[in-house]
Amino acid sequence: MKKKSLFILLLIGSFNLNVEAQSKDSKPIYKPFVNQAGYNLGETKRFVCYGAANNTVFKILNTRTNQEVFQGNILNNEGWFTSFNPQGSTDQYIVEVAGHGQSVPFWVADHLMEKVSSKLAYDFFVDVRGFEDLDKYDMSKVYGGGPSRDGGAYGLETIFEILQYASNPALYDNWKTELGDKNTPDLIDLILWHADFAYKYVSYNGPTGYRHGTLGYEGQPRMNFDYWNTLDQLAAVCGAYELFLKPYLSEEKYQQYRKVCIDNWEKYDRHKVVRFWTFSTKWVDEGFQEFNEMGNAYGQSVFSNLFMYLSEKNQKGGHPEKFLKYAQESAKDIIQNWDFNNPRHMWWIRNAEHITPQALAWFLLIAPDLAPVGTKEKLAAWSLHMKQKTNNFWKYRKHSETEWAHSKTKELGGAPALGGSMFAVAHLFNDKSLRSLAWSQVDFVFGVNPVGAHLSNKSEERVKIGGFWEGVEDGWPQAHPDGYGKLGLVRGTLDGTPLDNQFPIAKTVEKIVGQNNGQVFGKNAYATEGWCVSNRGWEATVSFANLGTQQIRFLDANKKEISVKAKPGQTIKIELSAALNQHWDSVDKAWVDIVNADGLRSKVELVETGVNTGIFVGNLTIPTVLRQKEIKVSYGYLGLGKIATLNIQ
Repeated sequence: MKKKSLFILLLIGSFNLNVEAQSKDSKPIYKPFVNQAGYNLGETKRFVCYGAANNTVFKILNTRTNQEVFQGNILNNEGWFTSFNPQGSTDQYIVEVAGHGQSVPFWVADHLMEKVSSKLAYDFFVDVRGFEDLDKYDMSKVYGGGPSRDGGAYGLETIFEILQYASNPALYDNWKTELGDKNTPDLIDLILWHADFAYKYVSYNGPTGYRHGTLGYEGQPRMNFDYWNTLDQLAAVCGAYELFLKPYLSEEKYQQYRKVCIDNWEKYDRHKVVRFWTFSTKWVDEGFQEFNEMGNAYGQSVFSNLFMYLSEKNQKGGHPEKFLKYAQESAKDIIQNWDFNNPRHMWWIRNAEHITPQALAWFLLIAPDLAPVGTKEKLAAWSLHMKQKTNNFWKYRKHSETEWAHSKTKELGGAPALGGSMFAVAHLFNDKSLRSLAWSQVDFVFGVNPVGAHLSNKSEERVKIGGFWEGVEDGWPQAHPDGYGKLGLVRGTLDGTPLDNQFPIAKTVEKIVGQNNGQVFGKNAYATEGWCVSNRGWEATVSFANLGTQQIRFLDANKKEISVKAKPGQTIKIELSAALNQHWDSVDKAWVDIVNADGLRSKVELVETGVNTGIFVGNLTIPTVLRQKEIKVSYGYLGLGKIATLNIQ
């Protein structure tokens, strides 16, 4: 990527107060707030210019040529330029609004969000581990008990790391330098580290340092550590074993993980939706918390039981029907009891809220014919509810008619994760308006919000270690780097979101880095310490954004699409379009799976058709002898990918 234009940076002025100029009556005039990294080709593109009158003209300018490339009009403080899709461009652009000045520069490019976010999404979980060496791991020294600092086993990192890899596997195969085995993709190595942690501490219930409350059912013995959730993490590993973990995980270890899950499943209440999970002493949510972020949110049991169902399907003498039944019963519980108007089922649980719609959606992605009656209808109702709650120019999910956001605490489990839920449900219903809202949540993370800043603090230290999003000028103005999680030098940390008093616009913002006890309000932008379960939601958004964007085509020797049938012995071309274009100045590589009649997979290597095309092609010669009259080509796993079938004459 090219560096941002210094000329443009000088034009836009500093981040201070987000104000471009003052009018005669001292009324602030606000600059246009854009997604500071930029926008994906073919997707929704919008910005907010607070206070701009309806029909005010805006222009999109190319920063290299200074030429106008698009023009539109403001409506309800928003400007839309979705139809602007400069194919193959590496140039940057700015928004200029008459009377309001210019935005920061941004790109419009092929799968840009995935390009700048995919590695950071898991880098966070690499860095935030309590210890690298599990043999020297001291649980009592890790706040909350690990595996991630400032988080216990309820973080469910393994589930969402597995979904991230499954959504775009060839991309994550590019990075193999972070952890111990240089022949194993970093993300796979990270998943296996979490699995080792969960297995080692599957029954641990000792001291974990200070935490806000204990765990368990009311009137029953309290738990010091949420060891039950270790099974959820192991279940995900078991479910992904045959699909893509098998080359990296021994059969012996897999069977150990599987056995400890089966032996403890009902004992640990993994077979059902669990209620009243934590007694909290935290100042924002004291008392027993239903479906709290401590784990066991609505949907968690759907994920874990479906993973065990997938695992057992591949085992001789396995019991997939038992885990399918548990998953169905858990989904029925959600359909019946999930109340959109109960804040303790929605925004109040902050970091766990995203699990519910994503779990129901995932059921329909991997086993649509087995999901209980009412699953689609519940998600359709959720979609309508979200459209109603985001009916404002920020496209922000408001708490109520009188409150935009929480007045005292972080919303990091909100917008960063809500995009993923919307992407998943929009894909199921082919709902373009909901997908558009999902991109608005991404934009909110990248600066289309009342503070006009990315939700991560852009410290010099983070930038030096490659821990910040490329192309973003203004990071969150406050940071709390030295709290329990020590997240100052953790790549990709999210640090804060606007409080209620900063909507509809933050008129004054102070930059404060250092001590922040979470109760400093007023004109401060507010930064709590980021948290692993906050970043988990962003990881989910990066993963589910890929849904529906992968395309596989079959071409003949003349590069014409094969629309009917191919012949045995014929050499065809497989063409893949996916979020794999990482380098704009060189050709990238990819692969797809060929699935035979026995379900076994073999890879076909693909190469980008040119620099920055985002299209990947490879050759396949069809065997002369086939057991079946079709060839299946797939990319991605666990319902997050694409499968194409070619019939053979």
